[in-house]
Amino acid sequence: MRIAVDAMGGDQAPTKILDGALQALELLDPDDQLILVGNQQLIEQHAADALKAAGPRVRIEHASQVITMDDSPVEAIRGKRDSSIVRMVKLAKDGHADALISAGNTGALVAAGVLMLKPLAGVERPGIAVFLPSSKGAVMLCDAGANTQPKPAHLHQYAVMAALYVKATRNVENPSVAILNIGTEEEKGTPLVKEARELLAADKSLNFTGYVESREIPNHPADVIITDGFTGNVVLKLVEGWSAALFKTLQKEAAAEGPELLEKLKPVMARIAKRYDHEEYGGALLLGVQGTFLKVHGSAGARAIKNAIAAAKSISRLNVNAQIESRLSPTQ
Repeated sequence: MRIAVDAMGGDQAPTKILDGALQALELLDPDDQLILVGNQQLIEQHAADALKAAGPRVRIEHASQVITMDDSPVEAIRGKRDSSIVRMVKLAKDGHADALISAGNTGALVAAGVLMLKPLAGVERPGIAVFLPSSKGAVMLCDAGANTQPKPAHLHQYAVMAALYVKATRNVENPSVAILNIGTEEEKGTPLVKEARELLAADKSLNFTGYVESREIPNHPADVIITDGFTGNVVLKLVEGWSAALFKTLQKEAAAEGPELLEKLKPVMARIAKRYDHEEYGGALLLGVQGTFLKVHGSAGARAIKNAIAAAKSISRLNVNAQIESRLSPTQ
């Protein structure tokens, strides 16, 4: 398997990205190859010893430009043709990479995926599928930012794709699927939500359970929750920010009670923090495009990149894309 990593994407690039990528070599098979995409001089400067030790298992794909978080996605894809994101996606387009991983500009990554990679047969628009922590294991949210103005048919396809993904990766035989809404009553919601509900309810292959409210997400109201990309991205960032603030407050209050209590609570807080840490989940999958395309959080450190590479390897073995095409392709 050939896994390409955008060495220049993210807040901690290239140092932490390279650290995580090279640490992941221990998780890969001897015949797997890691492709580091970015400025060759910087990559060699930051990881000379590790690159020498890795030998032919790692190669560098030079890219002279970087798409920043402030760049306009489509304009950057068209104007920075030698950027690490474009060069990385081109590797997959030309058949030279099987999986792609980046912590860079989300809009640019989605644009590159849509414009440069072939969609899976029957898929109209890709969606970002991300696992959110809950009290009963991870909940999948889709879409988390790829398509901010979807049609009802797109939400139906997200439900099909995400359910297949959860079934394959989480060993859930018949994943429950719900639509995010402002209430659980059938008469509530926008026209998009109501029309999507009709489509999901009519699809007997889905275990559709109706609407869920955002406040129920921490309680695992369904295995898969479907929404538009705008709402999904807002929910994702709210969950991340609220979790971080909650743990900081807990630590502060425990410390105020005295060092003994803080010391006793440390193991408990560490276990809970790990469960709610986005770096543990291996990134968000861009569902609906050829290959395996994982978007990692912009603040990703080495552990997040390492886990994303492990996830890419695992996903590739499960043939989720083939299952999606089998369900959605009009020729099937």
